[in-house]
Amino acid sequence: MTIYIASDHGGFELKKKIVGWLAEQGKSVVDMGPAALDPEDDYPVYAFPLAEKVAKNSDDIGILICRSGNGMAIAANKVKNVRAAVCFTPAHAQKARDHNNANILVLDADYQSESMHIEIVRNFLNSTFDAGRHTRRLQQIARYEAQHLR
Repeated sequence: MTIYIASDHGGFELKKKIVGWLAEQGKSVVDMGPAALDPEDDYPVYAFPLAEKVAKNSDDIGILICRSGNGMAIAANKVKNVRAAVCFTPAHAQKARDHNNANILVLDADYQSESMHIEIVRNFLNSTFDAGRHTRRLQQIARYEAQHLR
């Protein structure tokens, strides 16, 4: 599994900390930017390429970070086969994987502590999809995507 991570200016500092923590855990991490803090950058520039990478390989996951998480999630979810979830607690992260088979974790940079963000990431990485009734729901989403998204 490769973990792709990106942020905009609002999540830049948190991204660096999470990349460091993931490296300490021995995870394969690809930092998709930005390489330097630019207060004028735009989150779609980072969200779309990351989401496209994750959509191409079902074993890979992504982490996107902006101030609220919402902008990154909205942009990433425009990419077919992406299920990006904004998670504010470790329990949210677990449910996002267990019930929704989320493949991108979206974090806010403004509302949680660094230690809480690490726990959210840890839960996301350690959770797996609990098929069963949830598979039916994801199939409904996939059918909609096939009919309505290019």
